Amino acid sequence: MALMADFDGTKERISAQKQREYYKALVERRSDYEGVFYVGVTSTGIFCRPTCPARKPKFEHCEFFRTAQEALLASYRPCKRCKPLSHPGKAADIVERLVEAIERNPEKRWIDADFEALSVHASTARRQFRKRFGMTFVQYARARRLGIAMKEIRGGESVIKAQLEAGYESGSGFRDAFSRIMGTPPSRIETGKVLFAHWLDTPLGPMLAIADDEGLYLLEFVDRRGLEREIERLRQRTKCAVIPGRTSPIDTIERELASYFAGSLDSFTTPVHVLGTPFQRRVWDELRKIPLGETRSYSEIAAAIGNPAAVRAVGRANGSNQLAIIIPCHRVVQQDGTLGGYGGGLARKQWLLEHETRAGGGRAGGRDRDGGRGERR
Repeated sequence: MALMADFDGTKERISAQKQREYYKALVERRSDYEGVFYVGVTSTGIFCRPTCPARKPKFEHCEFFRTAQEALLASYRPCKRCKPLSHPGKAADIVERLVEAIERNPEKRWIDADFEALSVHASTARRQFRKRFGMTFVQYARARRLGIAMKEIRGGESVIKAQLEAGYESGSGFRDAFSRIMGTPPSRIETGKVLFAHWLDTPLGPMLAIADDEGLYLLEFVDRRGLEREIERLRQRTKCAVIPGRTSPIDTIERELASYFAGSLDSFTTPVHVLGTPFQRRVWDELRKIPLGETRSYSEIAAAIGNPAAVRAVGRANGSNQLAIIIPCHRVVQQDGTLGGYGGGLARKQWLLEHETRAGGGRAGGRDRDGGRGERR
């Protein structure tokens, strides 16, 4: 079958090897291939995303496309189950409505009548929030209330006032809930901070952003392996609780990511907190100098920071980056031009490089012959 993709108006045939790779990802419902390809099913005339829960077609009934537009132009209609024309993993409308309701009145303690007023069943809210955030609606709302209580206590409010405003009549219940989420009882809160976490929808799947009021600490694809450990290390290092919510830096990176994926942004201005050793910081600073549409090898980065023998250490620093896309570790490749590793998945890495080449028109160069192999991010 003639499988084509459209890049800047030119047609590119998808190789037989890629077809098999995509089919395997389809069967396994690999979320790291979201946005990388779409599959049209010739027997039904429907096209889907890689993670569609529908029964999988036979390989010979599949036609693969790089974009949803290509599938539409080939006369396929979008699947009603996986909705390939929307962002992968996008929050259900009910989740967005409830999150907005919480933000309008975060101190509110919800009862069944409140859900009924929004034409939502409480069990549906619980199920949808667990699917989206890994916690129930009640847990999400409680975490927001306690986060506000923590800020009030730090600001000089009494514990009892914060307790009542958070909706707790029992002091012991407030202390227990506060300690479980914040990691310390309210009486010990002094100069500590709280970090806020929010999911951001992108064409390649949802990303998790964690920030305070001043800057972003973490930006990763939510299906990245080991993300839970990253968050725990961040919490321990900053001595901060991580709770649901938004801040100004999260709003800014959401807007900038939308522009980046639209091909209209080549550098990020969102303020960030970069936590790392002096060596890691030198590596990350050098990564941010790589122009859009270009790549560098690990050995080139090592030479650029004045330590040409530290190729493997550069690879490890690359793998420790917690600000995906902003600090473009995906622009570092092997000396022979192969991709190397990437915590978000190699399919995403290739997509990002191709997207930046189209957006920036840069050369895909900067590779030398004596580079080293970096560890997976």
